[in-house]
Amino acid sequence: MFNAKKAKDACVEWIRDFFEENGKGCNAVVGISGGKDSSIAAALCVEALGKDRVIGVLMPKGEQPDIDMAYLLVNHLGIKHYVVNIAEAVEGVLNNLPKEIELTSQTTHNLPARIRMSTLYAISQSCNGRVCNTCNLSEDWVGYSTRYGDAAGDFSPLSYLTVTEIKEIGGVLGVPEELVNKTPIDGLCGKTDEENLGFTYAELDRYIRQGVIEDEKTKEIIDKKHKQNLFKLQLMPAFEYKYED
Repeated sequence: MFNAKKAKDACVEWIRDFFEENGKGCNAVVGISGGKDSSIAAALCVEALGKDRVIGVLMPKGEQPDIDMAYLLVNHLGIKHYVVNIAEAVEGVLNNLPKEIELTSQTTHNLPARIRMSTLYAISQSCNGRVCNTCNLSEDWVGYSTRYGDAAGDFSPLSYLTVTEIKEIGGVLGVPEELVNKTPIDGLCGKTDEENLGFTYAELDRYIRQGVIEDEKTKEIIDKKHKQNLFKLQLMPAFEYKYED
C-alpha cells in the first residue's frame, strides 16, 4: 500500500542527501511547465532545501496558453523564477538547417525540449545550481520523454514514482489542486499525454505496480513501448577498447 506521507518524507531526505554530497550550498534549478510533475518536484525541493535555494525557470515557446499555471506554482512556493522564451532559439536552429533536410515531426517536436534543457543548464551553471529532472516512472516506462531533453538532469526525485503516486504526494505537500490534477499535455504538439500514448495513466500505473490490465491490446502497446524505449534509461553504448602491452 502506498503511503504518500512516508514517500514524501523519504524523497525530501534523499534530496537533502544528494545536495550534501553533490553540491553543498547549491541551488535546485527546476523547469516549470505548470504541470503536476514540475510543480511537485519544485515543492519537494523547497521542503528539502528552503525556498531561497530553489530557482524556477519558465520556458514558453512563443505564446503558452497555460503559462498562468506556471506562475501560480512559483508564486505559491514563493521561489525566485526566470522567464526565457525559447521561440527564437528553436526557429534559429530550424531555419539554419540545410534546406535539403526534410524535417520530421520528431525533429520539430523534440528540439524545443532539448533547447529547454540547454537553457536550464545555462542558468544552473550561472547560478550555482543543479538541474532537477522531473520525469516520472509512468512516463519513463513507455519512453514518454525526450532523450537529452526533459529526460536529462542532475538529480531525479520522481523517477521511481508513478503518476498516481505523485498526485498523492502533491496533496500531502499542499500543491494547489488545479496543478496536481491538471490534464497533462506534452507542450510540443498540443495533444494530451493520454491522447499521444493511447491509454490512460491509471491503466498504465496499475499495470506497472500490480501487473493487472484488462485490455490485451493496451497491454501489447505498453509492452512494445517499454521494450522499444529502454535505451533511453541506459548509458550510451560505448566501444570498450582493451589496451595490450
